Amino acid sequence: MKLFLLIGQSNMAGRGVVEAQDKVPHPRVFMLNEQLAWVPAIDPMHWDRPDRIGAGPGSTFGRVVAEANAGVMVGLIPAAVGSTSLDQWAVGGELYTNAVARAREAMKHGKLAGILWHQGESDNAPEKIASYPERFAKMIAQLRFDLNAGDVPVIVGEIGRFHVGSPAINPMLAKLPARVALCACVSSEGLADKGDKVHFDTPAAREFGRRYAQAWYELSKAGRTAGTTK
Repeated sequence: MKLFLLIGQSNMAGRGVVEAQDKVPHPRVFMLNEQLAWVPAIDPMHWDRPDRIGAGPGSTFGRVVAEANAGVMVGLIPAAVGSTSLDQWAVGGELYTNAVARAREAMKHGKLAGILWHQGESDNAPEKIASYPERFAKMIAQLRFDLNAGDVPVIVGEIGRFHVGSPAINPMLAKLPARVALCACVSSEGLADKGDKVHFDTPAAREFGRRYAQAWYELSKAGRTAGTTK
């Protein structure tokens, strides 16, 4: 399998309304469920907030990657948790440790091909914003080391531009590619919320998945050209 780790907070986990098309599995896209079993990747993919879980970008991302790579099996590793800060994802913490354990289990069946991160809504306080790139770079460096995946692309996404904190945190997210090798930041321009000014609606979540996939493809191509990815 070509494996992808999905981490961050609620907009990676998915909060959009699950519609009929989100429940139709792709024959070559799977996800590692809570019980560490491979099952068809359909929404909701996460289980962090049973009363709130919904459609996110992961499923569409997997489908786009699968369609662009004939015959390739895609394995998605859901590990995002809503309402979490970057500090809660620090090395050694529960969230980080769980994500590493799940990724290692998945890697028994394939190779890690990408890390997808969406987080920032919980870090829009002034004292958190300035240090975000440094803290993120430190966490990702250790994550790559722990997973023996130093050359794996990292894709991050802007928080929704409808969010009150977006003018402050999005510029910091845009700086991450300058601090982290083989990293891209995906724009959230034009993506709508579900009415709460926090979470993407279902069409936006699907579009975000497509944008993540395009960014991953471009990073992977650049890495191969530079001789850094396999």
